Amino acid sequence: MSGSGGGVGKFLKEWIFTIDHKRVGILYLIGSLAAFAVAGLMAMLIRVELSSVGPTITDPNTYNVWLYFHGAAMILGFQIPALTGFFANWLIPLQIGAKDVAFPRLNALSLWLFWMGIILALLTFVVPNPPDIMWTGYPPYSILSPGNTAFYTFTVLIMGFASIAGGVNLITTIIYMRAPGMRWGKLNMFVWCTMAAFCIQLIFVPILGTAVTMVSMDKYLGTTFFSPTSGGDVLLYQNLFWFYSHPAVYVILLPVLGIIFDIVATFARNRIFNYKVAVYGGVGGITLVSGEVWVHHLYASGMPNWIRVGMMMSTLLISVPVGLCMLSIIGTLYRGAIEFKTPMLYAIGFIFLFLIGGLTGIPLALASLDIYVHDTHFIVAHFHYVMAVAGTFSIVGGIYYFWPKFTGKMYNETLGKLGFAVTFIGVNVTFFTMFFVGLEGMPRRYFDYAQMPQLEDGQRLVTYGAFVLAVGFLITLISWLHSLFAGKPAPDNPWGSKSLEWTTSTPPGPGNWPDVPNCEKFDPYGYGE
Repeated sequence: MSGSGGGVGKFLKEWIFTIDHKRVGILYLIGSLAAFAVAGLMAMLIRVELSSVGPTITDPNTYNVWLYFHGAAMILGFQIPALTGFFANWLIPLQIGAKDVAFPRLNALSLWLFWMGIILALLTFVVPNPPDIMWTGYPPYSILSPGNTAFYTFTVLIMGFASIAGGVNLITTIIYMRAPGMRWGKLNMFVWCTMAAFCIQLIFVPILGTAVTMVSMDKYLGTTFFSPTSGGDVLLYQNLFWFYSHPAVYVILLPVLGIIFDIVATFARNRIFNYKVAVYGGVGGITLVSGEVWVHHLYASGMPNWIRVGMMMSTLLISVPVGLCMLSIIGTLYRGAIEFKTPMLYAIGFIFLFLIGGLTGIPLALASLDIYVHDTHFIVAHFHYVMAVAGTFSIVGGIYYFWPKFTGKMYNETLGKLGFAVTFIGVNVTFFTMFFVGLEGMPRRYFDYAQMPQLEDGQRLVTYGAFVLAVGFLITLISWLHSLFAGKPAPDNPWGSKSLEWTTSTPPGPGNWPDVPNCEKFDPYGYGE
């Protein structure tokens, strides 16, 4: 018995104090999936409340807490950490031929700061007067609310420090730790996309940290940054918040595209179509323009018309580099020997969902239309299509794609495909219906809609779709658990990929390779050669 306890203690000590980039990545994955599960539960509670007119299961204050946790946890606790924490940490050293990251201990610090943020966020449900200010924290409500605004500020700052530490570490790793022969023109699209995302993080995260700190200073220290009666301006906060939060969309989108590029190239057995255009025109263009589009979130906030017109043009402009990336992904499919495994289904699902989100986003860039649908469920539907569910499809597809490599087990294709099909149906029933509910005037963030009872049937259909979506994710979880306990051992390269991470053992051992690989003749997309 003591031997068994010692074994468990040693196992826990190895994982808690690890500085191995692969274990750090997996711990990021566990934390982000935990945040996803609780945030998903909040979404289901929100949908049950909105399924009928009148108070259904809660009161307005509790409903606001659900909205706060759902938004903050999905973005700051799930998507960004899953992409720039799990995938970046676990995958980048393997794709560039490095034995680890540049600063392993800083990497471990970023992980545990993230976990501290996750634990703080979960304490929302036990602390007195929990934050009820949604993930945006807009004043003056965040200053006047009895909710614990300082708790919100501290959670955001902890998550921000974690992302900054991770960004510095992995950018340094990519620049200085590539294997011999791993030139810039040989990097996987995921590496390019993630490096660009980290550059955006390092520039814009301090802006968010400044904004939320100023809110708490106004509330608790008596400053007047956002008090119009004392010379402040509430719109200052909105500008600071969205100056970070719209680039954050591309912090999510860029790694998402990188995962899709690698999945599509592998299962289509094709080179990346227009690789250089995708890198320099697509990824580079998104990075350069990402900070110049935030005001379209403020079209209805009293902006002068000349600013609306300028930001309308920049918002339309950013669709060009995003379109170049999508054309490159679709071009990679052309004349490919496509194999429809579960990761490829999620990649195709991403393309479909992202196109709906993108094509509804282009008219929303036009101030003349956006002013009329601003803050309605139409915006909620667009946002979820273009980033939330499209990004999640990429994350889930990427987990399936790399699952054999980091677990050493093969998943069950039948369960994987069933989970995809149910999830895909649930997503479209939920959010496509929401477009029509929004066009009929349903405001976002409303606890009730008694003044619009004609929307009840549409809201009920959205809720039914959300339950189908939840069943799809449950099947996916069962698929992963089944693989962990009953999956067949995975070969080193089950997909026949040309990428470097598939050339080492499964799972990769400490240091990834016995010797640093020579990449002079390496091509991650050298299919057909």
